[in-house]
Amino acid sequence: MGRPIVATFSIAACDLAAREWGVAVQSKFLAVGSLCPFAEPEVGAIATQAFVNPRYGPDGLALLRKGLAASEVVEQLTAADDGRAQRQLGVVDSQGSSATYTGEECFDWAGGRAGPRYAAQGNILVSQETVDALGDTFEGSAGSPLAIRLLDCLEAAQAAGGDRRGQQSASLLVVKKDGGYAGLTDIAVDLRVDDHERPIEELRRVQGVHEELFGTTPAEEWVDVDPELASELSDRLTRLGYDGDLDDALRRWAGNANLEERVAGAERIDPVVLDALRSE
Repeated sequence: MGRPIVATFSIAACDLAAREWGVAVQSKFLAVGSLCPFAEPEVGAIATQAFVNPRYGPDGLALLRKGLAASEVVEQLTAADDGRAQRQLGVVDSQGSSATYTGEECFDWAGGRAGPRYAAQGNILVSQETVDALGDTFEGSAGSPLAIRLLDCLEAAQAAGGDRRGQQSASLLVVKKDGGYAGLTDIAVDLRVDDHERPIEELRRVQGVHEELFGTTPAEEWVDVDPELASELSDRLTRLGYDGDLDDALRRWAGNANLEERVAGAERIDPVVLDALRSE
């Protein structure tokens, strides 16, 4: 069995203001998210591809953890790898410095572009325009959440030509210290589309579901539960089989709907929760 050729385009990036690091990737390869993206909060993000060396991920993060800059990590990883001529790698460190590497034996078109807080790269692409679309889109999207910026980068790169062999899988990984589920994990977003005709579109859909379930609505946008709304909520919950105390019934329903992270008592309600309950 031959070695996996992860012919793909990817972007490793960070948002220093939000303290988030992440990787987005698309490939004509099954389950690219299982091999390409690596990230650790306050440490950095790494994308590894082409004749992929998955050890670049954990080994590179270990070097970043020691305080090496992105360019130093690329230098050390590739220098120690006899297969470096067929590798591709992008690294962003804890300070937002970046570096990208393309071995001279990667299949055309292959190359990368590094800029402030991002490293974009791809191989077996239609043209350089795919990588430029990654970089241009990231540079022009400051202020948006990192997950959305990375998805926008994938969409722009695909529109610019993408992988010459077509589409199959895509992945989105974003990490932030205590930024994941219930503040008990550093994985803010970890979504994968392993085999799909339009994986980036499907990844965008899944990210929307993720945001609905686990996102946060600013406190000032929550709705006060007055007696009229409390009566409506109680009636709706009772019809769905959740009777009794409104606070308890709402929590039980939210748990079943996977919306428990958006519920904090029954005095005020997240509009996402209210819309979901009204749509039942």
